[in-house]
Amino acid sequence: MADKNERPIKVMAENRKARFNYAIEDTIEAGIALTGTEVKSIRNGKSTIAESYADSRNGEIWLINATIPEYLQGNRFNHEPKRPRKLLLHRRQINKLIGAVDREGMTLIPLKLYFNGRGRAKLQLAIAKGKKLHDKRESEKKRDWSREKGRLLRARG
Repeated sequence: MADKNERPIKVMAENRKARFNYAIEDTIEAGIALTGTEVKSIRNGKSTIAESYADSRNGEIWLINATIPEYLQGNRFNHEPKRPRKLLLHRRQINKLIGAVDREGMTLIPLKLYFNGRGRAKLQLAIAKGKKLHDKRESEKKRDWSREKGRLLRARG
């Protein structure tokens, strides 16, 4: 049974194709530097991270190509929908991510954009390696087989 103090996270955007296109090695939770209108727009649930990725620039990690649409009531204080956003990480985590990208040819892919229990916007970032076509076919076969196996077991009894 869950504690009374424990609040669930509210997932606002999810990259569902990431697990199909990439072999995920490790995940890290990162904060995001956002403006006020960006936070309100994310709370509306219209943001997407499907085509986005993270990149290192000048010793910092940035979220590139994530779409957070303009907040309708934001008037002149609105933000750009596809601007690069700084990810908030510890120096040790940044060094680990930069090392994985440079040495091992990994990619930084965002998996989820959510609000944690304290109401802070967080991004689940994955260190991943791109899958080849045959790997994708193999994972699709496994998924289909597990689905078929479930159907057979339910039909049996």
